[in-house]
Amino acid sequence: MLELTPATKAAITFPLQLGEGPTWDDRPNCLWFVDIMAPALHQLAPHTGTVTSHAMPADIGSFGLTQSQRLLVALRSGVHFYDPETKALELLVHPEPNQPHGRLNDGKVGPDGAFYVGSMDERSPRQPTAALYRIAPDGTVTRLRDGLLISNGLAWSPDGRTMYHADTRANLVSQCAFDPAHGPVGDFRPFCPLDAAMGVPDGATVDAEGFYWSAGVSAACLNRISREGVIERRLHLPVKHPTMPCFGGPGLATLYVTSLTRDGDAGALISLDAGVRGVPEHRFKSA
Repeated sequence: MLELTPATKAAITFPLQLGEGPTWDDRPNCLWFVDIMAPALHQLAPHTGTVTSHAMPADIGSFGLTQSQRLLVALRSGVHFYDPETKALELLVHPEPNQPHGRLNDGKVGPDGAFYVGSMDERSPRQPTAALYRIAPDGTVTRLRDGLLISNGLAWSPDGRTMYHADTRANLVSQCAFDPAHGPVGDFRPFCPLDAAMGVPDGATVDAEGFYWSAGVSAACLNRISREGVIERRLHLPVKHPTMPCFGGPGLATLYVTSLTRDGDAGALISLDAGVRGVPEHRFKSA
């Protein structure tokens, strides 16, 4: 395993409370990301450094791109369409309307054009009441996994035939077979355990070579994991608590990483050259 400390740059000039969800949008060539607790959705134009902020009416755990200018946002109040131009919100569905102790967390659009979003329990100690859902373009909700603490780490292999998912507090990344046209096939199985010293798994992405990149939120690092579940490379970062990586910029050659504020370290958005490229984001089929 390679231990590397790459050169990084600050991509924004303001702190994030709980930065998450960086996602490259190749249509306007911008990076979207959220501050969950602000709550706000931010849009960065990397070529100018300009950030446009969109205030949200409730905590925003994640979002997804659609086939139009609208975005799909996972709020505490449910999954909505959001129009950045008009600021209009339109409820699609709430997958967990009767969970007073939880909120929606990590979410992404899959190769099948559905939105996958998980939840988390906010009590202390946390209870295994969280779940992972598939939201079809018509709003149909399917529960894929339950008994979770913090649903996280969603990503897909470049060919769309493997889905990755993590339960952060269970210290485990899992995987399952995936049909790019119809969704998950079979059960999730253990892929890679990650403890606090290694970096418990938070948000994730994949690169064009098929490696899974997991944000080690407890260890100030990114873990690059092979298809066989072996850590091939660990990148040490200047932020204590990284939350999610994504590839963006020209040729998807820049790696962006969000982090959170904790232990005297301000949440940030940083960028670096990881020497590999990413894969394009999927879009929700209905908008």
